[in-house]
Amino acid sequence: MSARPRVVVVTGGGKGIGRAVVARFAAAGDRVIAVGRDRDALEATEASAAEVCDVTDEDQVAALFERLGPIDVLINNAGVAVSAPLERTTLVDWRTHLDVNATGAFLCTRAAVGGMIARGNGRIVTVASTAGRIGFRYTAAYAASKHAAVGLMRAVAAEVAGTGVTANAVCPAYVRTDMTHRSIARIVAATDKSEEETEAALVASSPLGRLLEPDEVAFAVAFLASPDAAALNGQTLVLDGGGIQA
Repeated sequence: MSARPRVVVVTGGGKGIGRAVVARFAAAGDRVIAVGRDRDALEATEASAAEVCDVTDEDQVAALFERLGPIDVLINNAGVAVSAPLERTTLVDWRTHLDVNATGAFLCTRAAVGGMIARGNGRIVTVASTAGRIGFRYTAAYAASKHAAVGLMRAVAAEVAGTGVTANAVCPAYVRTDMTHRSIARIVAATDKSEEETEAALVASSPLGRLLEPDEVAFAVAFLASPDAAALNGQTLVLDGGGIQA
């Protein structure tokens, strides 16, 4: 990769992890395009440009990447999360998780990877989850979609090996974001536990002993996307304090 500012696309770039990822690449001097469905949130980030796009829509994704031109770094971060016991998981919830968390990453990766290979460089990083490595109770749809996202990166890595392009995933435990806060609120509403008790139960699932901060995930993403990370391909970087050792 050259010393020029890179063109970085971050899906789900308006909030939470995506917002932190945008800020980190922008601070490094890259030209960052924040992609999502909430224009106000996108424009409130430190991105160079904001693009409204539904990553589950094939035509919208194709039009977006044609309009943007050559991409150096793609961060697949758009995601959804709803928890429920398997017997109460609806088909709509199942399909929504797969559409956003897996198909969105597939469509964006497919749109970007050809140009990366042709230019002989590129970085693709997908924000998955520890639920993309192991199963958790009440996360059938979420875990299946994140396993699919990890599998996608491994398959892409095999195809791009030796081309100068890499494809990897980060798998964080629970992160201090609005998405996690919504999950906590749903649990509180469905049980007799307090918000503090619910958060404590979530963090107890990893030896880290606390929620991750969005900036910690952004650091891992930027590391895998760096020019110096050329030897890292097809890997899943787990961020949970050592619970899952891979």
